[in-house]
Amino acid sequence: MSPDTPDPERAADLPGPSGAPDRPSGGPAGGHRPAPSPDHPAVDGPPALGDPSDWPGPGPVPAGAPVAGLGADPLARPGAVSAAPGEPSTAGRGRSVWITLGAALVLTGLGAPLGLLWAAVAPATPVRKTAEGAIYATSQPEQPIAADGWFSLLGLGFGVLAAIALWFLLRRRRGPVGLLAGILGGLGAAVVAWQLGRRIGLDTYHRLLATAPDGAAFTKPADLRAGGVDWYLHVLPVPYGNLLLPAFGVAVAYTLLAGWSRWPSLRPEPEPSIEAGWPGPGLGGWPPAGPGISSAPEDPPAR
Repeated sequence: MSPDTPDPERAADLPGPSGAPDRPSGGPAGGHRPAPSPDHPAVDGPPALGDPSDWPGPGPVPAGAPVAGLGADPLARPGAVSAAPGEPSTAGRGRSVWITLGAALVLTGLGAPLGLLWAAVAPATPVRKTAEGAIYATSQPEQPIAADGWFSLLGLGFGVLAAIALWFLLRRRRGPVGLLAGILGGLGAAVVAWQLGRRIGLDTYHRLLATAPDGAAFTKPADLRAGGVDWYLHVLPVPYGNLLLPAFGVAVAYTLLAGWSRWPSLRPEPEPSIEAGWPGPGLGGWPPAGPGISSAPEDPPAR
């Protein structure tokens, strides 16, 4: 036999457990891959899926399993069923409803001090008693316009402060929940402030109107002329005019805060740290815990 002709009886040339294992081309001396033949065609090996010890599940890596970083979730637990995004649970929706109603009621209650403040700063209108009733003491009084202006300014300021308070106090519910709570609370606070403020001194005015002699001069408490409440179908109250300004202030301020937020979800999120690594020690021991990401040869590659 010549050295170029393989002997079929030689164990070194036979594949299988009796002979030397096949070595890839370019391997160390002492063996070579047999040339392709009709009985033994050349087959390329499957692509490497990584070390089986790095797979988060028990047992070897299943054939055809996705590799993390190529479309699979590296933090997903094996066998865990994740909820569809954007579909909160029933308990979460119920909790959001209660939080919205609670925050709206709190803001509505804060309309009482707003009404007291409006009654204190808004000027009363001077009137004169006649046989037909009370008339303005001057032909064109400015006090009713000033009362509307003070209510508008105080309402806008109340709405801005309410939006800031909701943004920081309900930081875990930022978004539609906080905005809806602010709008509903702003409408309720405006109605409460108007009704409370206009009633301060109203009993005294009606008493003087009924008992004072003709020609007597006194004052009428502040009231709104550019706002009020209409009843839709005699059932649902619908505010209009400057009663909408507190809710408008909430909507504008809350939207600006959301637009300037540094987080896409509007909620505070932990920022990735280079020293602590990214994303940190995960499930299945990957990435490994350590001082950070390193490019040393002995470290496993970062995902």
